[in-house]
Amino acid sequence: MAEHDNIPLEGDLMALHPRLGALTALALVLIATPSMAQVPPSESEIASYTGLFAAAQKGESAAIRKLAKPETVNARDSHNRTPYLVAAHAKNIAAMEALVKAGADPLAKDARNYDAITIAAVADAPDVMSAAIKLGGNPKEITSPYLGTALIAAAHLGHDEVVRRLIAAGAPLDHVNNLGWTALIEAVILGDGGARHVACARALVEAGARRDLGDREGRTPLDHARQRGFTQMIAVLEGQKAQ
Repeated sequence: MAEHDNIPLEGDLMALHPRLGALTALALVLIATPSMAQVPPSESEIASYTGLFAAAQKGESAAIRKLAKPETVNARDSHNRTPYLVAAHAKNIAAMEALVKAGADPLAKDARNYDAITIAAVADAPDVMSAAIKLGGNPKEITSPYLGTALIAAAHLGHDEVVRRLIAAGAPLDHVNNLGWTALIEAVILGDGGARHVACARALVEAGARRDLGDREGRTPLDHARQRGFTQMIAVLEGQKAQ
């Protein structure tokens, strides 16, 4: 799933958020633009992969050890993905380990500015994400076209275990992306108010994320939760204990 695949199209935005201001509605329109989303390798790209890219996609560690050379280990495909990023998309941890051991850059980003940590966070693959951090990735890295973080992406999508692991790894709690939103705001404004988004918000609040930071219109996470009628989210943001 791409980072913002679950956002409605422009015609549905004001129906979903009838009282959102023009600036927020515009931001949602920008998020809904498919061209801005994360781009995993397509079936045709995977079919065309050869050499180290094919080995990374298939998780063939032995082939990686044989094929990886200084001039090939950080090669790029048509979307500027390295074999390491391809392995992350394919959730092949052993391949990621073999590639880094052979000299792959664990901080590499693709054409949309996504690194392996954010790729795994968006895919709801906490073990892959933890491996990417252990292999040298930076959970504080600014990623995506939105100049956000893996934590913001995970909170938006309700990937609560990923959120908890990123917090434990030192991801910045209050980073503001170029839409004017923090991870806590995205958990509310782009979430569904369900158990996993509530769990993301709770993890952020308990870790010390600022509840007073508003969006560009000054609306706090609590303001948005009240507007959307998210009862459980409101309780978390008001500091009430879980029932």
